[in-house]
Amino acid sequence: VQLQASGGGLVQAGGSVTLSCAASRSLKTISVIGWYRQAPGKQRELLATITAVGSTNIADSVKGRFTISRDSAKNTVYLRMNSLKPEDTAVYFCNKLSDARSGRWGQGTQVTVSS
Repeated sequence: VQLQASGGGLVQAGGSVTLSCAASRSLKTISVIGWYRQAPGKQRELLATITAVGSTNIADSVKGRFTISRDSAKNTVYLRMNSLKPEDTAVYFCNKLSDARSGRWGQGTQVTVSS
């Protein structure tokens, strides 16, 4: 299965962005999809996950500001990011949890938050 992240761009601090992750097959066939980010000079960070049955989890570091959701009809997972801060600037990726653990990554989408 291929997952493609999109929707990044330049946003002012305090603003919001919704990222999209389009899957090449039904979300119900993918055990867990995660949203990750990697800032310059930092390790990749897991932000949120959603399971095949729709259960979600948000990392403590972004809880209250980020939410994960999906549209099964569109085979798309979303990451809504509110109250953005300059430190949220990073490349954002979506990936199957299993591929992430195996070190297989696709292209991400850049989010830049200006102060």
